[in-house]
Amino acid sequence: MTYILIHNPGCGSSKKGLELLEANGVKPTVRKYMSAAERLSVEELKDIAQKMGGVSPREFLRDKDAEAAGLSETASDAEVYTAMAENPKLIQRPIGLKGKKAVLGRPNSRLLEIL
Repeated sequence: MTYILIHNPGCGSSKKGLELLEANGVKPTVRKYMSAAERLSVEELKDIAQKMGGVSPREFLRDKDAEAAGLSETASDAEVYTAMAENPKLIQRPIGLKGKKAVLGRPNSRLLEIL
């Protein structure tokens, strides 16, 4: 089963997550979600939340960027998904996906939980 890493190569934490996986023998498929060609859709974001145990998208939302983007604390989950799809900077990273499981790599060691 393929391990997919939702990755931002410009983020130090995301780079460390990738390094940690590789140091543990995992060669993930890297999804550079900040790139226009690899952005995550609303449906993909919903799938990630489901694989994280049916959490709210706020579980992997970058709060400080959400505030700067004008996303209110009272925004609905649908509004959060839409904002994240339109502005990938709002997505916390890295995120590991494997099969029916997903995990936010905060701290990075959590990426190993779904191996």
